[in-house]
Amino acid sequence: MSTQRLRNEEYRDYSSTDVSPEESPSETLNNFSSSGSYQRFGESNSTTWFQTLIHLLKGNIGTGLLGLPLAVKNAGILMGPLSLLVMGLVAVHCMGILVKCAHHFCHRLNKPFVDYGDTVMYGLEASPSSWLRNHAHWGRHIVDFFLIVTQLGFCCVYFVFLADNFKQVIEAANVTTNNCHSNETVILTPTMDSRLYMLTFLPFLVLLVFIRNLRVLSIFSLLANISMLVSLVMIYQFIVQEIPDPTHLPLVASWKTYPLFFGTAIFAFEGIGMVLPLENKMKDPRKFSLILYVGMAIVTALYISLGSLGYLQFGANIQGSITLNLPNCWLYQSVKLLYSIGIFFTYALQFYVPAEIIVPFFVARVPEHCELLIDLSVRTMLVCLTCILAILIPRLDLVISLVGSVSSSALALIIPPLLEIATYYSEGMSPLTIIKDALISILGFVGFVVGTCVAIYELIQPSNAPIFINSTSAFA
Repeated sequence: MSTQRLRNEEYRDYSSTDVSPEESPSETLNNFSSSGSYQRFGESNSTTWFQTLIHLLKGNIGTGLLGLPLAVKNAGILMGPLSLLVMGLVAVHCMGILVKCAHHFCHRLNKPFVDYGDTVMYGLEASPSSWLRNHAHWGRHIVDFFLIVTQLGFCCVYFVFLADNFKQVIEAANVTTNNCHSNETVILTPTMDSRLYMLTFLPFLVLLVFIRNLRVLSIFSLLANISMLVSLVMIYQFIVQEIPDPTHLPLVASWKTYPLFFGTAIFAFEGIGMVLPLENKMKDPRKFSLILYVGMAIVTALYISLGSLGYLQFGANIQGSITLNLPNCWLYQSVKLLYSIGIFFTYALQFYVPAEIIVPFFVARVPEHCELLIDLSVRTMLVCLTCILAILIPRLDLVISLVGSVSSSALALIIPPLLEIATYYSEGMSPLTIIKDALISILGFVGFVVGTCVAIYELIQPSNAPIFINSTSAFA
């Protein structure tokens, strides 16, 4: 490894939610570096449209999905689904902007592929401002920074998710039954604090991230996908049964909690980092736009349905993850464990992205015989950092909202519209397009500022943890 890898203009920007573990970065670079044109049809390692669609769906299903019922609560049973629809449309539009700008620079510069960071850098070089052109290299640094923050933020969320779910299963073990339909309230058996559960997971996650080969990680990815899919089907199977009367739920929630909705929603929709790598791997990239819109339409429908049905089913008692509301019977306790196992293995895939950016920087500055030691040491420190941050912010809902507001809003909403203006302004743009892009970026920036402030304010407020559970709701 060397810093040349970071300087190389063909360095790939991996997905923030899916690292496509079928091949290593160097292998992919070698495959495309010999190509002199943008057209990439019929390569042996390319993906079909169906495989690309599956990757797109897989990359958008994670802990953010499970937090959407609480997000709908923070917005209202009417305002929540409508806002998710609007945010989904805007997020997909921004993904389309990124793909369009990337294609523009591929044709203009005769490159086979440009990643997110490259696209922003070239966009700044094409801007009419001399200052932006002189500092265009900062475009890549900004994207890398927010990508690192987002990915490590995901890893923090995983720590809290694992701790909360395992803690609840263990504390309820003595009273867990085979009856999933009774309404018997029981008292939890107190165990250790959730922060101690995080520390318990720490050494296992450190060992997991020592696996540096994506081909090996693909095995864990398969296990994660299967366990999370089964869990999701079981969650849907439960929340569609005997939905309570929704008339007592507010159509529009207080404006004070809406910023928390924004953070959680944009956390769930932040899949823009996977768009260019997936498009680059298709046998026929011309079909990618259609795949993107179809896939994100399915994702948006999934988000709206789970968020709405989850809030309708559990009402004001909804927790930071809907798994925490599942009944106290072994069937649904196993669902929590299955999803947790999937999240555990996904940690290594999410961690791969910041590791590939940060680790080479340190490894290139030490003698060759120390490279492995430094590599593993940096990985260990990064995992410990995510654990420490999770311990400092042990509330799952607020961690998700904070990560979404701080970094996901920048990657998904703020940067792409500004990129379009920088790329095409000199070539002539419609005033309506400029206004549209400006409004989207302003929306993202307002959500970034207000969402971050509200999440931090809520974090410093004392919270009283509930201590009772029953068979139809994890907390009473």
